[in-house]
Amino acid sequence: MKRNIAIVWGGYTSEIVVSAKSMTGIASFLDKEKYNIYKVRIVKEEWTVDVEGSIYPIDKNDFSFVHPKHNTRIKFDFAYITIHGSPGEDGKLQGYLDMLGMPYSTCGVTASSLTMNKFVCNNYIKNFGVKVADSICLNRASKYDIENIAKRLGFPMFVKPNTGGSSFATTKVKSINQLQDAIEISFKETQDVIIESFIEGTEVTCGCYKVKNKEVTLPLTEVVTTNEFFDYSAKYEGQVEEITPARISEELTTLIQQTTSKIYDHVGAKGIIRVDFIIMNGIPYMLEVNTTPGMTATSFIPQQVRAAGLDITKVLTEIIENEF
Repeated sequence: MKRNIAIVWGGYTSEIVVSAKSMTGIASFLDKEKYNIYKVRIVKEEWTVDVEGSIYPIDKNDFSFVHPKHNTRIKFDFAYITIHGSPGEDGKLQGYLDMLGMPYSTCGVTASSLTMNKFVCNNYIKNFGVKVADSICLNRASKYDIENIAKRLGFPMFVKPNTGGSSFATTKVKSINQLQDAIEISFKETQDVIIESFIEGTEVTCGCYKVKNKEVTLPLTEVVTTNEFFDYSAKYEGQVEEITPARISEELTTLIQQTTSKIYDHVGAKGIIRVDFIIMNGIPYMLEVNTTPGMTATSFIPQQVRAAGLDITKVLTEIIENEF
């Protein structure tokens, strides 16, 4: 009998538009012969499932729905989470599914909560010898001095939502007179803001997943853009060149792959993750850990899977079957 798989997308942030693209990608990748696939949309107002173009409400008591056509209750066997941001990337949805005893594709509550908070995660990871940018975290109650921030981090610097993603509300700040406005822009997206020193170098990203008796660290992708940085338009509107495998030495590639694997274990990851780095003077600096990476046909992970000579459908099947 086929398992019922819910591709869970949507979310409470601006990243819902990215989540929609990832949902479409995952739906195209999953094995239709092996699974019944349902698209479940979670937003603050409602939880719904799309069945052949008809929309039905999700019963939150057991994460199921009643199919009016057959008058039968459909229960899901597995949730493939592709919500970028809250509640699918910060552990909230994972906690709900844990209480129901339903398996899912991503990291658990603790790992999701940790990696969602860029400042906390980076400062945790650097304890294991991984280089990260110097940073400051602010919340709305913080008392801060613009000149002290400028003196500590220097220019340029990045100001971005601490628990956001997809480069929404992110600003590359080049002078002190831009800093306050950049902070306010980020506060419109989340309740806390991270300000990071600028690291100049080659940007790369590395995917990794681990299942029973198997570990796969994928080829690196090099990110080249003529934009000020790898912003939303570069990520999703084609203003970027993505080169897989990255044009770096074999030794440096191996180091970053090994570092990615170690980070996977340090945060207690599950499923597929992606870790972003900047290489400066031959040293990789971790930027962030993505526990629900983009999964469109042109996203980094599918690119890297192809470059590794693997089949994305089989990879996702491994991720799902690992939970049973």
